[in-house]
Amino acid sequence: MKKLIKKGFTLLELLIVIVILGLLVSLVSVNFLPTLSNAYTEVARQDISRLQQALVMFKINEGSYPTSSQGLESLKTNPGNLKNPSKYPMGGYINKLPLDPWGNAYVYIYPGQNSEYDIVSLGADGQPGGEGENADIGNWTD
Repeated sequence: MKKLIKKGFTLLELLIVIVILGLLVSLVSVNFLPTLSNAYTEVARQDISRLQQALVMFKINEGSYPTSSQGLESLKTNPGNLKNPSKYPMGGYINKLPLDPWGNAYVYIYPGQNSEYDIVSLGADGQPGGEGENADIGNWTD
């Protein structure tokens, strides 16, 4: 009589593979997460730069930056109380107002506390101040 040979993995072999995969995931995540945080910071800086360019165009046409009450929304849609309404471009100065990488709206303050105007991402926590990925990112920071 022939002996039946069972093919497959034993429980011990499966546990060893799961432990190895767990170790690999932890090593990759430890090295990857700081890079992701740096990428979010860079995206916020690029968004702020694009918003600054749109604000410069607004100032060229209007003679001043939008007020805090007009906000960044005035770059997308005509706020209605402009000095030179005929100079406001048909699609606005920007197609879409970006959210910061953490999903929060950028804060616009005019006149600014740190520069002529301030554009700020409040970081991962969405609160003023903070350190690391919770730190504010503004048009005056490096």
